[in-house]
Amino acid sequence: MLNRVWSLFFVVALLAIVLQCLTGHTAVVSEAVTAMFDSASLAAQIALGLIGVLTLWMGLMRVGEKAGVVTAIAWVVEPLLRKLMPEVPKGHPAFGSVTMNLTANMLGLDNAATPLGLKAMQDLQSLNSDKQTASNAQILFLVLNTSSVTLVPVTVFLYRAQQGAAAPAEIFLPILLATLGSTLAGLLMVALVQRLPLWNLTVAAYGVVILGTVSAAVGWLLHQSAETIGAVSTTVGNGVLLSLVFLFVLVASIRKVAVYDEFIEGAKSGFEQAIRLIPFLLAMLLAIALLRASGALDYLLHVIASIVQWLGFDSRFVDALPTALMKPFSGSGARAMMLETMSHYGVDSFAGRLAAIFQGSTETTFYVLAVYFGSVGIRHGRHALACGLFADFAGIISAIAVCYWFYG
Repeated sequence: MLNRVWSLFFVVALLAIVLQCLTGHTAVVSEAVTAMFDSASLAAQIALGLIGVLTLWMGLMRVGEKAGVVTAIAWVVEPLLRKLMPEVPKGHPAFGSVTMNLTANMLGLDNAATPLGLKAMQDLQSLNSDKQTASNAQILFLVLNTSSVTLVPVTVFLYRAQQGAAAPAEIFLPILLATLGSTLAGLLMVALVQRLPLWNLTVAAYGVVILGTVSAAVGWLLHQSAETIGAVSTTVGNGVLLSLVFLFVLVASIRKVAVYDEFIEGAKSGFEQAIRLIPFLLAMLLAIALLRASGALDYLLHVIASIVQWLGFDSRFVDALPTALMKPFSGSGARAMMLETMSHYGVDSFAGRLAAIFQGSTETTFYVLAVYFGSVGIRHGRHALACGLFADFAGIISAIAVCYWFYG
């Protein structure tokens, strides 16, 4: 799948460049070359930036595992994950690392979520019989990551506040509903493909508890100011993170684990992973950069707008689509699209609000796929990309529907 998609990006970019040259915009050739070399520099910058956080969290995770804390955390959700990942044996370390990654994502702890996710992929890879082909458990984990629910998207609130929004946090509930739609769609699609038994008492019980907890949190946050929401989110997220660090080290010390030596051993693997990521990142960033520089996305938006108008539907959502279409490829590109939409149409306009909802409820699928699979050397993703993009599409549709419901 990845080989075909990667080749398709180049074909589409080439056709768009040729079309622009035929219409007199020959500068696109220089722009494409610049984008190509910029992508190489960006891949190295991202990998180098990951070295610090990867070595930190790989070291801490090793200490936590030796102390038995990660196993204790995994015990809470292992019954549910065993239903979703039946090939992972009971008590395996993967349950702990998967749980910690999904928790970090939910709390919006980006700096911790990525290294914890890479550790989870490494643990799942240890069970994979074909080291170059993604296992069912790895695919499910990746799709949950690309559509993972973030309880409070503080960064989106911050951007809206900077742009002068009257109530920066008013899109909190629309974002939560849209990202829930994306996550459920991704989970159901993977379950359908992998024939997972979702209709059982265990899954239902966890579903009730999770939805009940999220609903209670939403009910409380809806009655708070934007400043309070931001402060609570930051305090809770960082508090959980810091508590885990001290818990790992203190429990390991009590159990007479060689804390320093274990941390160093774990940190070494983090450094090695960061360097190993560069070729995989470069391949994906190169294709995406050429696609952007060629103007192919602009052509696609024009076609979508024309079709919507021809069908006689409301086309206001098209103005915010650049953010949605860019998000699976590039987080920074989607952020730039969102800010441009807010600036052009107004932060509290329909398009401005929808762009913010897109930014907060979808994920950089191709980036996540390249980083997570690249970290363990997987070349054949099987149905991972298709399921991830399906979750993205569901998230986009959910965001549009919710935005019309709240602001239409």
